[in-house]
Order: sequence, then C-alpha cells, then structure tokens
Amino acid sequence: MQDSFPHALELSKMGYNAFALIYRPGTQTACEDLARAIGFIFENAQELEVDTECYSLWGGSAGGRMAAYLGAYGTAVFEGGDMPKPGAVVMQYTGHSEYSENDPPTYACVGTDDGIANWRAMQARLEAMSKLGIPTEFHAYEGLRHSFGLGIGTVAEGWLEDAVAFWEMQTGN
Repeated sequence: MQDSFPHALELSKMGYNAFALIYRPGTQTACEDLARAIGFIFENAQELEVDTECYSLWGGSAGGRMAAYLGAYGTAVFEGGDMPKPGAVVMQYTGHSEYSENDPPTYACVGTDDGIANWRAMQARLEAMSKLGIPTEFHAYEGLRHSFGLGIGTVAEGWLEDAVAFWEMQTGN
C-alpha cells in the first residue's frame, strides 16, 4: 500500500494510466491475481479509456517478483488469458534472481543496506539479462533500506522519472 498507491498517483500525474493491485498472499496466487487484473484491463480498455500498447508492470519487493514472473512467462501461465506481454518491467527492492531470454526490458533499483533484498543479486540478474541482449538499467542507492518508495528526500530521489524514461525508450517515444 505504501508503494503502490503513491507510485500510481505519481504516474497518473505524469499522464499515464496506472493501477494498483491488492493481491492474495503466495507467489502463485499473487501472480494469478496480477494476470487476471491485466486481462481485465485489456478486455475493458475502451471503457476504462486506457492505452494497452507497450504497457509496463511495476512492483516493489514481492510485487517486483510478480512483475518479473508475468513479464517472462505471460498471463496465460497464471490463468489470466493470453494477453500481450509488457513492454517493460520496473522492479524496486527485490532480490529476484531468476531470468530467461523471455524477460522484457527491465529497470531495477534497490538500496545497498536493504536487509531483505540483496542488491548484488539484482545487479547480477540484470547483467545476465543484458548479456542476452535484453535492455536493462540498474541502480543501487547507497545506504537505503528496503521500501524507500518514491525516494523523496533520499539519494534515490528521481528514480521514478528515470524508470519512466527507460520505459519510454522501449515504446519508441
């Protein structure tokens, strides 16, 4: 809650449609919830007045892993119908290390004093993805702990704008 809604609000202020998801616990059920939400948005895009072209998935901590799983494996694997994959994934403070050649372009940021998510694991993941030719961008913010949110008043201030710029590069804008 402390991440999703402020992130969605900031993205909305920048002119993007953003949705925050409250999901059930557990990796499988959480990914199913995200897949169904993506399916709902695609199926109702006209009524919601949203553009689904080159959409992005954002998440922090467990939400970052969810975004990565849906980005790599798609919605059908998680019972969400066969929707297009995201044009980019934006991950914050997660130690998610799995990757494949199917991962979309990925932006990741984490604090160096995060007691939950090891920044080196995320750095190694993105380096491996880059070697596969997948566009990536990684930031480790000195001294920050887990859950720094928008980063206002910290060394991470401006990360959200950087992530949007990375995403926009994937859209061709």
